[in-house]
Formats: sequence, structure tokens, C-alpha cells
Amino acid sequence: MYSLLIIRHAKSSWDFGLEDFDRSLNHRGKSDAPEMAERLKKRGVHLDVMISSPAKRALSTATLFSKIFNDLEILTIPSLYEASAKTFEKVVTEQNDRFKQIAIFSHNPGITDFINSLTNVRVDDLPTCAVFAVKADITSWKEFVDAKKEFWFYDFPKA
Repeated sequence: MYSLLIIRHAKSSWDFGLEDFDRSLNHRGKSDAPEMAERLKKRGVHLDVMISSPAKRALSTATLFSKIFNDLEILTIPSLYEASAKTFEKVVTEQNDRFKQIAIFSHNPGITDFINSLTNVRVDDLPTCAVFAVKADITSWKEFVDAKKEFWFYDFPKA
């Protein structure tokens, strides 16, 4: 059984004068991310790798999660910035099969479109620092797109 956790970046600042790509986390984002990572650990989640958009707010969120998960490796994939649902599919299917539990950190609107394509569970707009998790009974990530996915859980900071 393989598991995929899709995580929207934590709350970011609106620093005027900065490009969207360079926006940092605000105070709430910096406190929500470790809290959500702790919730994952309490659920018994054991991540093998984290994959992030290289945008500052996504990578900062992944870094805060990584600290809770003993400095777990973070891979950055440029196409996850402004990604479509199809891009997420491509990223997932290209992962190494030694990783059984993966977390992907990215952005709306593509992240919401992607999670809504996975199961019958729908989310109107994935909130910041929210986690949507699915499992798939597969033997390779290459099988993920066509496999039946099972909704695992959904959590967000204000839940």
C-alpha cells in the first residue's frame, strides 16, 4: 500500500514588491506548519520523502514539516509551482518506488483540482497548510493514476 499526502503551503505574507514566487510565510504560517506536522506524527504517518514546489512559501512549509520528521529529505520540483492536476499526476508517477509514503507541498488552484480528481471526497478550496491524504493498493507509483484511491484523511489548522 502506497500513501500520498498532498499539502498546501502554510499561510503566507503579502509582501508588496516581492514576486509571488518569493513570498514568505507569515507568523500564522510559521506556527501552523509544525502543528500540522505533529498531527501527522500522532496519526502514525511515517513519511519517506517530501517533495516541494521551489517557491519560498511551499519550501518553507516543507522545511518546517521536515524538522518534525527528523530532517527528512526534501526534493524540489520546479513544475510544482503553478502546477495543473496533470502535472501533479506526472510528478507522482515519476517517484522512486522505494518511497511508500510521500508528501507533496504546492499551491492552489492546481492542488485542489488534483485532490478532487483522486476520490469521491471533494474540497471546494484546500485551505493553507491543509493535508489531504489517500492510499492506493499499488506496487509502483507508475500505477497511481489508474489505480483506485482510498481516501485516508483530511485535516487543516482550524479543524
